[in-house]
Amino acid sequence: MATTSTTTYTAKLTDGPLEGSTVTTEFLDAGVPRPRIELPSASDSKRYVYVRSSGIEFASDDGLDERPSAVEYRYLEAVFD
Repeated sequence: MATTSTTTYTAKLTDGPLEGSTVTTEFLDAGVPRPRIELPSASDSKRYVYVRSSGIEFASDDGLDERPSAVEYRYLEAVFD
């Protein structure tokens, strides 16, 4: 398999307050998708926490992409500062 040089992927938010939204995020240094992401809300004192779920997409079906182009995330909680 060829190594993909992509450093970002699309995080698809499947439920919670940001359901249906997508954000671009970077892979971890190890080259894998983040297990969780924190996203700011409209309020400066609140962030939404999403965790990786099982949905994953690749840009092509030819088996050449090792890194996914999109990963699904589910809502976990709101964190208040």
